[in-house]
Amino acid sequence: MITTKTDSIEAYISGFPKHIQEILEQIRSTIKSVAPDASEAIKYAIPTFILNGNLVHFAGYKNHIGLYPAPSGMKQFEEEIAMYKTGKGTLQFPIDQPMPLDLIARIVKFRVQENEAKTKKKITFKSVIIYNASF
Repeated sequence: MITTKTDSIEAYISGFPKHIQEILEQIRSTIKSVAPDASEAIKYAIPTFILNGNLVHFAGYKNHIGLYPAPSGMKQFEEEIAMYKTGKGTLQFPIDQPMPLDLIARIVKFRVQENEAKTKKKITFKSVIIYNASF
């Protein structure tokens, strides 16, 4: 498991045992397939996808994979995530069970739509302010 700071998702993933690397790559690929325009970064020392703001974070641990879709991303899927250990904005998927890649994809898709809606709302609000300021 990684114990030093990294500056890329590749470096982050390479710091884990092979079986965890494979899981992390599956999650990364799943996120990229749903949000191909998202950029990748390391934020809070973990892999992060960014699209109109933070989209989703994920992280590897000894016994689980953490997914951080923000509290809103969890509330939308309350029933489906009930079987997993959760916290505010945190989902834990046990490593010894198949990763719910379909669920992860749907959560990411929801977050993409949510971030896009927030961005459109901000743009519209700023346009109104600019328009009104010109009078």
